[in-house]
Amino acid sequence: MDTETHQKIKRKLSVVPMEPGCYLMKDRQNQVIYVGKAKKLRNRLRSYFTGAHDAKTTRLVGEIRNFEFIVTSSETESLLLELNLIKQYQPRYNILLKDDKSYPFIKITKEKHPRLMVTRTVKKNSGKYFGPYPNAYSAQETKKLLDRIYPFRKCDKMPDKLCLYYHIGQCMGPCVYPVDLDKYAQMTKEITEFLNGEDKTILNNLEQRMNAASEELDFERAKEYRDLIQHIQNLTKKQKQKMTTTDNTVRDVFGYSVSKGWMCVQVFFIRQGDMIKRDATMIPIQQTPEEEFYTFIGQFYDLNQHLLPKEVHVPKQLDPDVIQSVVDTKIVQPVRGKKREMVDLASHNAKVTLENKFELISKDESRTVKAIEELGEAMGIQTPIRIEAFDNSNIQGVDPVSAMVSFVDGKPNKKGYRKYKIKTVEGPDDYKSMREVVRRRYTRVLNEGSPLPDLILVDGGKGHMSGVIDVLENELGLDIPVAGLRKNEKHKTSEILYGENAEIVPLKKNSQAFYLLHRIQDEVHRFAITFHRQTRQKTGLHSVLDTVDGIGSKRKTKLLRTFGSIKKMKEATIEDFRASGLPEKVAKNLMEALKK
Repeated sequence: MDTETHQKIKRKLSVVPMEPGCYLMKDRQNQVIYVGKAKKLRNRLRSYFTGAHDAKTTRLVGEIRNFEFIVTSSETESLLLELNLIKQYQPRYNILLKDDKSYPFIKITKEKHPRLMVTRTVKKNSGKYFGPYPNAYSAQETKKLLDRIYPFRKCDKMPDKLCLYYHIGQCMGPCVYPVDLDKYAQMTKEITEFLNGEDKTILNNLEQRMNAASEELDFERAKEYRDLIQHIQNLTKKQKQKMTTTDNTVRDVFGYSVSKGWMCVQVFFIRQGDMIKRDATMIPIQQTPEEEFYTFIGQFYDLNQHLLPKEVHVPKQLDPDVIQSVVDTKIVQPVRGKKREMVDLASHNAKVTLENKFELISKDESRTVKAIEELGEAMGIQTPIRIEAFDNSNIQGVDPVSAMVSFVDGKPNKKGYRKYKIKTVEGPDDYKSMREVVRRRYTRVLNEGSPLPDLILVDGGKGHMSGVIDVLENELGLDIPVAGLRKNEKHKTSEILYGENAEIVPLKKNSQAFYLLHRIQDEVHRFAITFHRQTRQKTGLHSVLDTVDGIGSKRKTKLLRTFGSIKKMKEATIEDFRASGLPEKVAKNLMEALKK
């Protein structure tokens, strides 16, 4: 932070009120990089710019160039505002739940003819959800079992004819026949009871069917029912855990531990008295542990779309009223017995997880953050927090495409990846293609006010670099460092070029910075090649079928279903095409196109 910026921040700090509220930290591009809350704004904001900090906070402070604050009437109001601001800005340093953790649920859809499905997305008022399940396999196996017992609709969209599921007895055929909706309601009731842990109803039902089949001497069907009964018993037995409670209340149990500037929050999912899954989340602490936990739990049920249980159990040192303001369910702080032991066990697990993670965190910091710091020093530029890399892909100029990948803090930022079809360049001209894509990319970035990268990498040498620099400086008025990545004869990253004369940047081949460049170049190449293959496949189909007069989308679909592939169509006769429903004139046109 330069002297001028430091003085500017110092002046702003002097007028910050001693009231509760939220603050937004901004970087050199005026992008929000952190959102926090405080009981007393002035004290909290001053603490960032005085005294010693851990490595994470030091990095955050090093990037701050400005801040804003919003005064609220209470601490609870500041918590609610903080959650909304994090959702709006998605700041880099609020890394809570950024790994998009989600768990599988079984859903009964809210439709006239409902379906059973496994999903990781919970949408309000779209059906009944059951779970979360320990893993996708467990959820899928449970659904397969229910599919065999209850003939719910299987098709996503209602077809116009009966499908295989109807003929094997796993669907009532609502697409063709009128179906008693009361029967759907009864099946929904039984499935709900089973998924809520009550398996007696479904077992009694199957046992009655098995006995009836035996009396009718239908031993094959009786054996099938017997196998289903055993499968249910095995499935429910596997779901039992040693950690149990005496009731069937759906609850989530939270515990946390703090050490070395980090917090680990551990969650136990208790369903039907059993712990079916646990989750651990690591959070770098920028606020007090209690404030971090309030933010965490608010996001846990909001951003991550976890289903609210009937009860949430939390440690006694937290304020239940604050949690209640962001979690609309019963908040419990057990003081004794089995429930208190469960909360203590969650906290102990958090402590163990935190200790085990420190070494991994240290290694990850070395591999990512230190890599970009090392790269910035070697190139003589500021630490490139945001890096964007470009690569072209084509085969002899056919279907030319380009791709861009984004790395933030030395890690892939998949949301920042972009694909481009080359529009203005004819033939295999890498230089012009690169100019077009860079022009399109950063014209849009400027128009949208999105953050600019600290470093642009291009797959190539001086020619590619000079073309990109010309577009940035002379057309868009941007001053962004541009470097070239050159490969050796084995198509592996060999060196990075930078500067007016595209000189080689001295980097050791075993350095973290060089490994980072290697990962970036491999990733952008993979992304570009994949996009090019997808484009070739689409244009391949388009050039043969979609250019023939008389073949629309319906006939195209029917042809592909009938013959299976373009190759089979080339081997077909005109009689084969006529048998598939094509008029003779259209069939001749298609055969002529296939020959070409």
